[in-house]
Amino acid sequence: MTDRPRIGITMGDAAGIGPEITVKSLADPVAAACCIPLVLGDARVLERAMAAAGVRAPLRRITDPAQASGEPGVVEVIDYANIDMGRHRWGEIEASFGDAAVHYTKEAGRMALDGRLDGMVSAPLNKEAMRAAGHPYEGQTEILGELTSSKPAMVMVVDRMRLMLFTNHMPLRAVCDYVTRDRVLERLVLADAALRDMGVAAPSIAVAGLNPHAGEAGLFGREEIDHIIPAVEAAQQRGIDARGPYPGDTVFLRARDGAYDMTLALYHDQGLMAVKLVGFGRVVTLLIGLPLVRTSTGHGTAFDIAGQNVADHRNLLEAVRVAAEVARGAKATGRPGLAAAYGRAA
Repeated sequence: MTDRPRIGITMGDAAGIGPEITVKSLADPVAAACCIPLVLGDARVLERAMAAAGVRAPLRRITDPAQASGEPGVVEVIDYANIDMGRHRWGEIEASFGDAAVHYTKEAGRMALDGRLDGMVSAPLNKEAMRAAGHPYEGQTEILGELTSSKPAMVMVVDRMRLMLFTNHMPLRAVCDYVTRDRVLERLVLADAALRDMGVAAPSIAVAGLNPHAGEAGLFGREEIDHIIPAVEAAQQRGIDARGPYPGDTVFLRARDGAYDMTLALYHDQGLMAVKLVGFGRVVTLLIGLPLVRTSTGHGTAFDIAGQNVADHRNLLEAVRVAAEVARGAKATGRPGLAAAYGRAA
């Protein structure tokens, strides 16, 4: 392919499975078939990951994305050499590794913003290690939001199902207070714009209820009556095909079967339980509302199996494929990302 987008893969936490699934993915010729892949990380950790996983692939150090050749089976890496290899142990929390993972994310974001990368894919970082290093972010979504002055949203993609999270890593106790008409409306506008950027001409968006039975007319809570229904009605007045709120115990069944183009889940586990039941190990996270293209795996650092040649790389490979597909679409339309204009922070 001559139009392969240039996709940067951040290595993630050096002690987790990120390095292992990264080298396994790039040793697979499927990666180079859809894009020109390159890694942002530490080459010595990647070499150690190759040894642990039995991967035999050439590793080539580069200093800029433009130097990546995209040769199948070759691991090309921008080597920051910022991991203390004397402290490197698979599966152990290390603050400096958390700091390095944040650095890779920010560097890839900057390269995507200035056009040196057409998109980025994130291997998982470890939140405990990141916070031990003094970074208070909820996750990589918030890192990129700060970098781009945007308010991105997470969309989970698996099979025919697209699921958008209203809140990410927020305590459940705080979610009820966070649900307001304006915030829900903001997310519905963002979802509609992103779907149109994906080529969906007339998107339909379902909203899950917060309370059991979607509140049952106020019997089990008033959030639906006071905030969610008014947000759906306001979206409809803007010409958005928003529907609901529907009870959470049924709406995701219909979403799985393709009844809606997007479903808005109101809290983290409500959405993640649904998509992981549909396709655990195949879920790709796509960020919308950013002026760049970014995907990630649907799993974490899995410290319990790191360095044991157990981790399955296919989820990261699928995240690479989705990033390349979205990046090609963004190039064709001249847009920097999905619904980028709607994700700008006030």
